[in-house]
Amino acid sequence: MADLSSRNPDWWRQAVIYQVYPRSFADADGDGLGDLAGVTARLDHLATLGVDALWLSPFYPSELADGGYDVADHRGVDPRLGTLDDFDALVAEAHRLGLKVVVDLVPNHTSHRHPWFQQALLSAPGSAARARYVFRPGRGTYGELPPTDWQSVFGGSAWKRVPDGDWYLHLFAPEQPDLDWSHPEVRADFRTTLRFWSDRGVDGFRVDVAHGLAKDLTEPLRDVGGIGATGEEALPLLAPGSHPYWDRDEVHEIYRDWRTLLDTYDPPRTAVAEAWVPDTRRALYARPDELGQAFNFEYLETGWDAERLRRAITASLAEAHTVGASATWVLSNHDVVRHASRLVLPPGTDLDAWLRSGGTDPATDPATDPGAGLRRARAATLLMLALPGSAYLYQGEELGLPEVADLPAEALRDPVWEQSGYTRKGRDGSRVPLPWTSTGPSYGFGPGPAWLPQPESFARYAVEAQSGTEGSTLELYRTALRLRRKLLQGEELTWTPGAPPGVLDFSRAPGWRCLTNLTTEPVARPAGELLLSSVPLAEPDVLPPDTTVWLG
Repeated sequence: MADLSSRNPDWWRQAVIYQVYPRSFADADGDGLGDLAGVTARLDHLATLGVDALWLSPFYPSELADGGYDVADHRGVDPRLGTLDDFDALVAEAHRLGLKVVVDLVPNHTSHRHPWFQQALLSAPGSAARARYVFRPGRGTYGELPPTDWQSVFGGSAWKRVPDGDWYLHLFAPEQPDLDWSHPEVRADFRTTLRFWSDRGVDGFRVDVAHGLAKDLTEPLRDVGGIGATGEEALPLLAPGSHPYWDRDEVHEIYRDWRTLLDTYDPPRTAVAEAWVPDTRRALYARPDELGQAFNFEYLETGWDAERLRRAITASLAEAHTVGASATWVLSNHDVVRHASRLVLPPGTDLDAWLRSGGTDPATDPATDPGAGLRRARAATLLMLALPGSAYLYQGEELGLPEVADLPAEALRDPVWEQSGYTRKGRDGSRVPLPWTSTGPSYGFGPGPAWLPQPESFARYAVEAQSGTEGSTLELYRTALRLRRKLLQGEELTWTPGAPPGVLDFSRAPGWRCLTNLTTEPVARPAGELLLSSVPLAEPDVLPPDTTVWLG
């Protein structure tokens, strides 16, 4: 069994971490927005679920131009979400319940309301205040053109012009100006931030856009010519580490500096990189002298295909082992379509188009049958929890929540909707507040309506409706996590030779086995004690389609 005691420096290696998006978790004060006091009041849910840690998405002061990732004060709490005292109370209660606390760190950019950026706007071009950010004069006869062709991840140019003619870089929303990480004040300020939260008892950090901090700002700035302009998908087209602003080699010096600081704590503070980079580059962020772990997005993006999943699992384990890290596994988060909906869509589905259709096109039988989606999601979860390494769960997946794809346009809050010219609905469908009870104006989320509308179907997914109900998704998660903790030994798996096509079959020490049938036909179930199944088995010797079993 993994040692997850409070002083174990390796607690994270096979931990289960539960992502809390605070604004959508629980509303204690009735303003429709989730808050820290609401999280604290519901921590018993996480303890009962059986996770090892919670990861708090941003709770910092923010105007919510990007769901909280536009941070005006990296060492504060948004007044709508509470106070530092509320944060301290949350950490204390989490630790009392045996839960670790991981917080989001957003180092690539600040909010445009950050004091530094406000000072920069009041200062002249070329001033010291502007040097903390990436300001440049424009091109064209009168400087009327952006300095480069760099594109925002959210759509459109990554440059915005200010009244005096200068342009500033924002790889995300215009309200999120990028910091210049070659500036010593920027580096010093984030070292202070790491100490600030570590001193308050935080056990680790999730590093947002970890691959974006270092940028090639030598003059003249390079255009990218449409290659890799908006993300990681075209990074392989350039020499590794040579993109002007993604995954540059210089970023690793920053994280080596951070690791020196984080290791001064007992136990050392953990960190995990959100790095959208090719799999051959991801392990660099997970080296023991850097962050120690990195999210495995290839696994999330693989889909419901046995051979592709097997390749992704094998490669991810091998890459993590090369640097002494453990692998990470995730199926859903605040940025992607929930896997109870995503995994049953036909391969190659344009998710933006599917969301624009309100989740009706493509209207294949699996996509329109909630039972089919939930069945596949449950099987995917048991497969993930059987793998060596850390599993990251997203709030609500333990309830089997699907994506809320039919949010009306007037309800959307994600800046992607506007910045994409109303072609991408964005991520709000995965951020709809949780249902705790089967009745009430927001199904127990708070005393009044929630900040995003919840569908009526949420009543049957509520914690209240599922808790103690045999066969519910919530009880499946509770059982799986309890059993996983007893079974865990080592960080290896062995693929079973001769497995039928479309079936993933592997064993873990000390002698338990996981099988997942990803085909459309039943297959024979091998002998062995049935420890857990993602669905009840009508025939004990048969493994139905879209089903995972654990055998002893």
